[in-house]
Amino acid sequence: MEFKDYYQVLGVDKVTSADQIKKSYRKPARKYHLDVSQEADANVRMKAVNEAYAVLGDPEKRQAYDPLGQRYRDGQEFQPPPDWDAGFEYSGAPFADADWGEYSDFFASLFGRAAPPGRGGRGSARSMRGEDHHAKIVIDLSDAYQSATRTTTLRAARPDAQGRMDLQERHLSVEIPGGVREGQHIRLVGQGGPGQGGGAAGDLFLEVQFKQDPHYRVEDRDLYLTLPIPPWEAALGASLEAPTPSGKVQVKIPAHRKTGAS
Repeated sequence: MEFKDYYQVLGVDKVTSADQIKKSYRKPARKYHLDVSQEADANVRMKAVNEAYAVLGDPEKRQAYDPLGQRYRDGQEFQPPPDWDAGFEYSGAPFADADWGEYSDFFASLFGRAAPPGRGGRGSARSMRGEDHHAKIVIDLSDAYQSATRTTTLRAARPDAQGRMDLQERHLSVEIPGGVREGQHIRLVGQGGPGQGGGAAGDLFLEVQFKQDPHYRVEDRDLYLTLPIPPWEAALGASLEAPTPSGKVQVKIPAHRKTGAS
């Protein structure tokens, strides 16, 4: 998969204002629109332009994408770095329900997270429930194993007093339930977008991901540990202490155990 320089697609640079990005999008959009364009590759060009604007025209996605553009060039071999967007708070629904035929694999690898089981802004004409927000947090395996309360910092693109988009932080106390798995969501009621006209605030859904652990490997609900033992104990059998996130346990090694056996 190749890295896509969305600024290059729209013909703008990284300091271009949001208004100018919108203007820069309109020109190629008119040129390659299928109803008017005579270009043979108009469909491909139009998809590329729409995808670039879906990122650069969205302040939250642009804030998350920009640091990647400082490390990669257009066309360079690319895989999303682990936890590249951890701590970025997004408003509204993720792209899980989008028509992915309109987007490249590159876009999907960055913004194609699973949708949390939340609700969008709903309500009567007088009151409107706030949007649900979502973010990814990275936690220690031991916290998921035993439960814990941790403070997490989220960053979000929000307008400042002058209406310019600014990267703001907020700190939240999060209760991590024991047994939570990767990909599950922790729901913080009322921590999403504010309601309107007296409507309730939306919820915040935190997608859980584990920090890489030097000792353990996680597969669904199972935990794996590589336990080195001397050859003679593998041949004769032994009872050894093995570490776990909650303390040491006794493990019986049957005789004639082979390397890699479970």
